[in-house]
Amino acid sequence: MTVLSDLVKALSSGAVEVVDLTAPLSPSTPILTLPEQFGQTWRFSLDEISRYDDRGPAWYWNNITTGEHTGTHFDAPIHWATGKDGADVSQVPVKRLIAPAAVIDCTAEAAADPDFLLEVDHIKAWEAANGPLPAGGWLLYRTGWDARSADEAAFANGGRTPGISIECAKWIAEEAPVQGVGVETVGTDAGAAHSFDPPFPCHAHLLGNDKYGLTQLQNVAQLPATGAVIIAGPLPIVSGSGSPCRVLALIEK
Repeated sequence: MTVLSDLVKALSSGAVEVVDLTAPLSPSTPILTLPEQFGQTWRFSLDEISRYDDRGPAWYWNNITTGEHTGTHFDAPIHWATGKDGADVSQVPVKRLIAPAAVIDCTAEAAADPDFLLEVDHIKAWEAANGPLPAGGWLLYRTGWDARSADEAAFANGGRTPGISIECAKWIAEEAPVQGVGVETVGTDAGAAHSFDPPFPCHAHLLGNDKYGLTQLQNVAQLPATGAVIIAGPLPIVSGSGSPCRVLALIEK
């Protein structure tokens, strides 16, 4: 109980800062639009049940409609064909929902080139400066793309968004000690990843190797390169391929 008591005291005293990495969820939240021949995810929407009226005089509540992969969300292995025999989102071990983070900052590169791809050499250079990636942790890939999230056209950018190269996705999935990747873009893959071989290599490699994705993160700029602890809270949807997710970071001051 000492560790938990110390954490409560640190939170109360301000010695530990809590940063919300979650995008607000509303009808204007950007969504991924696929080519017309494919099924499409639904935008988030509220359907009012009652609001202190004849339908319910003392209470306000809504039904919600949305896709599993709307807004800030968690990708479970079963989301992709390579992980079809893997865990659904309700089966992800809860211990893996709390993990340390390494933050690699590529905002300058993404600003200069919206098609910028993270390579293994970028991660190796980060490790040379900051130490090894955390075992069982998250690799958070900062591109500054969250600054565009209030403008869906700018966020989608005509399909030109930064991502991770084929070789780097494979290396993260098979060799890196992290349990997954978190990004600020609409998905873990680059906007051009449909043309890669394999297509969407982050999805194909990570989810096929029992690793995870976190997408549409915000406020990653407030995190240090190392030392933050991530709490990711997807809904435990039985047979779900993913879930909108509240993602928080704890930072020791």
